[in-house]
Formats: sequence, structure tokens, C-alpha cells
Amino acid sequence: MFETKKPIHAWAEDDRPREKLLLKGKSALSDAELIAILINSGNKNESALDLSRKILEDSESSLAELAKQSVMSLQRFKGIGEAKAIAIVAALELGQRRRMADRINRTKITCSRDVFELMQPKIGELTHEEFWVIFLNNANQVRGIVPNQKELFIKHQWVDAINISKGGMTGTIVDLRILFKLALEKQATAVILVHNHPSGKLLPSEADIQITKKIKEAGNIMDIAILDHFIITEHDYYSFVDHGRF
Repeated sequence: MFETKKPIHAWAEDDRPREKLLLKGKSALSDAELIAILINSGNKNESALDLSRKILEDSESSLAELAKQSVMSLQRFKGIGEAKAIAIVAALELGQRRRMADRINRTKITCSRDVFELMQPKIGELTHEEFWVIFLNNANQVRGIVPNQKELFIKHQWVDAINISKGGMTGTIVDLRILFKLALEKQATAVILVHNHPSGKLLPSEADIQITKKIKEAGNIMDIAILDHFIITEHDYYSFVDHGRF
């Protein structure tokens, strides 16, 4: 027979996640304690904190891995219904969006690494492919002939980044009409292409190479510069420019 654990409200005040947050501040709480606050209660045999620890352990004690879980997959844990699963997914998504927003606000795109730092939080950990376009316009910071790729980046400033297609685990379809329609609407003079590889493989596929060539040709006609194409994975990136494919 399982021993019924004490509910959080019966614990010493210093041990309760909510009270601990108020007394010691949010940084004093562990990941499991923060999740326990989200789900509020556990099940007959586990407190909210015990259940939160189990959920984290199932994701290798990694919030990045936990963020990949769906509402349905989280409901396999006893005591996690749809509402609690939604709360966990929503909280982790907010964290991702804040991370993305912080990078957008402070990042000046001057090199390929900046693009990776900007986009990895958004697409690096997805289990399906997405194709994004970063739109830029003239920053009027460099005049005359642009001698290298770094100055091409510096010449332009951030406008927006938009997901233009979603696919499966091995590919996604890019509609050039949508891409350049958005570029014109945003008065973009340059774009950076970005998509992810859920498999973790960095090398571009033949389809990646062909779509890049097609978009570059269309960009030449539209007088919109295609600065680079990036493949993003969870831990690394591939730049077409850095590897001499532009």
C-alpha cells in the first residue's frame, strides 16, 4: 500500500513553493517547485512537487525537453488533466517567447552567429520543420560598394521575422509568392532565409539547395537581396554563406 503524501498546505511554510517564492524570491525556487505552482495539486499518492519532479525526470530534467511535450503527452501522468497540461505548455511557450523577444530587442544582426542566437529559441527545438524569413531594410549605415558579407548584414536593420510555412519532420513547402508579397508589404530591401532540421543534421538537402537558388533568382528580379540561408538545429547552425554556397 502506498503512503499518502502530505499536501503542500500541510507542509512547513518555508517548504511550500508559493510561500517560498514570496519569502525568498522566484530565483530561490527549483524548476520542479515552479511547475508545482502551475499545477497546484498532485494526485492521491504524490504531492504537486513530487509529481512535478516526476514530469521533469521524464524529460531528462531539462526544461528544453519538457517544452517539446504536447498537451496530450503530459496527460499520461496521473494527476495531470487537460487544464494542468495546458498551463505547463503555455508557461513554457511564454518563456520561449520572452527569450525570443529579448534577443530581438537587443540583437543587431552583424554576422551569422547573431541569426542563430535569434532564431534558435524559436525553431531549434521543434519536432517539425518550419521555414522563416527575416525581413530587413536599409539602415543607411554603409554607403558605396559593400565588400564583404559582414557589411551586408550591417547595412540592413531588423524589420520582422515571420513563419511562412510549416511541414513535417523531413520537409516543408515554401511559396515564393507569399514570401515576396510579405517583403513588399514590409518594404524590405533584404531577407534572410531560415529553416530548422528536427533531425539535427546540419548539411542542406538537395531540396534546400534548389529552393535557395530559386529564391535568390526571384530576389534578383525583385531587387530584394537574399543575404543568407540558415539551417538551425537544437545546438548548432549551417550558413550557406559561411560554407561558400552563395
